[in-house]
Amino acid sequence: MAAALNISLQDQLDRITQNTRALVQPERLAISERATEDLFNTGIEDRILKAGAQAPSFTLEDALTHKPVSSADLLALGPLVVNFFRGRWDPYCVTELEAWRDLHTDLRRRGAIFVAISPQTTRQNNFTLEQHGLQYPLLSDPGATTAEKFGIAHTIPQDLRSYYQSILINIPFNNAGLSYHNATEASWRLPIPAVFVIDQTNTIVFAEGHADFRVRPEPADILVALNR
Repeated sequence: MAAALNISLQDQLDRITQNTRALVQPERLAISERATEDLFNTGIEDRILKAGAQAPSFTLEDALTHKPVSSADLLALGPLVVNFFRGRWDPYCVTELEAWRDLHTDLRRRGAIFVAISPQTTRQNNFTLEQHGLQYPLLSDPGATTAEKFGIAHTIPQDLRSYYQSILINIPFNNAGLSYHNATEASWRLPIPAVFVIDQTNTIVFAEGHADFRVRPEPADILVALNR
C-alpha cells in the first residue's frame, strides 16, 4: 500500500497504457483511440458542471446495504467527494478506486465523505467492493442518469460496442444484466471518469473529468480542494 502512495495515480495509469500498447494489436488499439478522439470532439469536457455550480441531488442504491443513499444525507455528514467510474472491467477504474481506498483514512480525517458511482448493477458494484477491499460506498446509477446531470454521460458508439464484444467485455450485462442481443441504449451508457468535490452548501468546489479514460483527476489535487 505504501508503495502505491509514493507514485502519482497518473503514473500508475500510464504504466497500464504502456503495457497495453505492448500486448494489444495496433489495429485493435486504433479503434479505442479513434473512439476516444471522437468523444473528445463532441465537446463533452466543456459540458462538465464547473466549480461554483450547485450540485445535482441524487439518491442511488448502495452496493453493501442495498438501501438508497441520498446526497443530502451524505452532505449532512461533511464535504462530499464523488468519483464517477466506468466499471470493474476497466483496469484504469480499478487502479483509481484502489488509490482512493488507500487514501480513505486521510479523507475521513479531513471530515470528507467519499462515494464512487457507476452505471453498474448493484450486484457488480458489490463484486467490486469485495474484490478490492473498498471501505467507501459504491452507488449504482442505472443508465448513467445521475452522470448525465453532472454533464459527463455518453453512449458508446457502434464500432466501439463491437470492439468491446470482441475482447469479451459485456457492458450491457455489467450495467443492466442484459446480453448483447437484448441490450438497450441505456445499457450502453457510461460516464467519462470524473471527480467532483461538493461542500456542505451543495456547491461544487472542484470538478475534473476527461474524455480520455486513461487520464484521471489526481487525488492530491482533490485533497488540496478539501483544505480550501
